[in-house]
Amino acid sequence: MRQLAAGFRMTPPQTALGLKPMLSRRMFLGALLATGAARAFGDAARLTFAQVRHTGRWDPRPDGLGRLAWEISKRTSIETNPVVKPLGLADPDLFHYPFAVLSSDAALPVLADAEVAALRRYLSYGGFLFLDDASGARGGGFDGSARELISRVVPGGSLAKVPREHVLYKSFYLLDGPSGRTATSPDLEGVELGGRLAVLYSANDLVGAFARDSLGTWEFEVVPGGEAQREKAIRLGVNIAMYALCLDYKEDQVHIPFIMKRRRI
Repeated sequence: MRQLAAGFRMTPPQTALGLKPMLSRRMFLGALLATGAARAFGDAARLTFAQVRHTGRWDPRPDGLGRLAWEISKRTSIETNPVVKPLGLADPDLFHYPFAVLSSDAALPVLADAEVAALRRYLSYGGFLFLDDASGARGGGFDGSARELISRVVPGGSLAKVPREHVLYKSFYLLDGPSGRTATSPDLEGVELGGRLAVLYSANDLVGAFARDSLGTWEFEVVPGGEAQREKAIRLGVNIAMYALCLDYKEDQVHIPFIMKRRRI
């Protein structure tokens, strides 16, 4: 069994598809040691989502990420921790977690320069940031503030549509586009750094589609597509995790018949 980035393991059938670590962790560790910027990603054996704390409503879907972690563990060979780690952007412990989620159902507060610099460093060292608009409303406060934040974090950069042929949509499941609690936007958007998606943005309240209450009942209705749309949202969440943590998928090594059999689609 091949050992992949961030301590996650992949079974031999999946490695046969040509999957490989997204970046050199040896190089990443060297960069961290050179700058004194915390310990390397991958110290922990399990995927733990980092939830970015800010002065606004930073955790609008408190049960969503834990549920996604459970789904990832159930459906893939990635070992997960259902307990989400809340962290500020300036917290050096953020560098323990390769997958960070920044969310709200309202406009994000204006971040301090130190927080912006820390996020820039996190992304440049290989971290992945998922921006999730929990409002699910077109043109809401989150959307504008998220775009403004990205313009500060990546000078000269901006969110751009992720094309449907992007490997994100085939990293585990074969998907024809995005999903979420709502269908506000027909596209995911992102920012590439060094040939990889370092930032991904969903306007469709993706995490909201995963959330369950204490009795195990889905917290939110998924509209307009109901439970089929929810299942597609879960599959998208799995794909995002696989892409962000493990994979640099190669287009010419995607064996569609094998994937369809393996995923039981």
